[in-house]
Amino acid sequence: MSCAPNASHSPIFLLLGFSRTSIPHDLLFVLFLTIYLITILGNVTLVLLISWDSRLHSPMYYLLRGLSVTDLGLSTATLPQLLAHLASGYPAIPAARCLAQLFFFYAFGVTDTLVIAVMALDRYVAICDPLHYALVMNHKVCAHLLALSWVVSILHTMLHVGLVLPLGWVGDAGSHVSLPHFFCDHRPLLRASCSDIHSNELAIFLEGGFLMLGPCALIVLSYARIGATILRLPSAAGRCQAVSTCGSHLTMVCFLYGTIIWVYFQPPSQNSQNKDMVAAVMYTAITPLANPFVYSLRNKDVKGALHRLLRQKSVNS
Repeated sequence: MSCAPNASHSPIFLLLGFSRTSIPHDLLFVLFLTIYLITILGNVTLVLLISWDSRLHSPMYYLLRGLSVTDLGLSTATLPQLLAHLASGYPAIPAARCLAQLFFFYAFGVTDTLVIAVMALDRYVAICDPLHYALVMNHKVCAHLLALSWVVSILHTMLHVGLVLPLGWVGDAGSHVSLPHFFCDHRPLLRASCSDIHSNELAIFLEGGFLMLGPCALIVLSYARIGATILRLPSAAGRCQAVSTCGSHLTMVCFLYGTIIWVYFQPPSQNSQNKDMVAAVMYTAITPLANPFVYSLRNKDVKGALHRLLRQKSVNS
């Protein structure tokens, strides 16, 4: 499809993802506001708790704090704009703000997947090579791995947003372009464009696929070795402790990577816009909401730190 002479590079996008739903917008507003507030509360609490309690100053919790920070950014990149649209009833967003939202969504989202892969590596070293854990996964190494995750994520984001910038869109008389989504995601933008998007699709499947498959391979190999090590442990108590340590992380890995692969790495002919949007809600809203509770409710160290903090607050008051 070629662009008409009046194609615009800076239209007004209409995010119509929830326009055709039978659920009242007031109810959706309350639902997503609740999700966002609980996400902020859970992740900020986890960040402050890990920073405050010296017993949580270990590499595993250092990485968990980094994950909570990226979860805060990921949910903030999408949900406040959605709440504003639901409250106003007019889901319009200028092109510049749309591309900014795409940039921050990609930056925090990709960093999230990379940090989760680093956490799998941390669990691998802790369980399969515990004698060298303090040497291999110290705070300096973790800081370098987190910084590398951010650098890779930002470079990846700059590439894809840069490929979107020259695209054109044909809208109505007011240069309004409809997107069947609730935020400015990559796929809906490409589907709505009248420009040649072969380079964008190629970048998604080659560079994006490599960036997704690399961490996936690291996670799979790490947990394969972890599983083999757990089976060789002599005591049932040791096996249960190791499974408990890794279970919450593996649950969130499957949840996050499964929804992302569903949306971005299917052939276009198999894409369903409604199913894509449901999957997008899962990894932009539900995963950042669930992460702090999954990791804290199944973790006695975090629960112990929370109890100590509450006890100290009650004594001081």
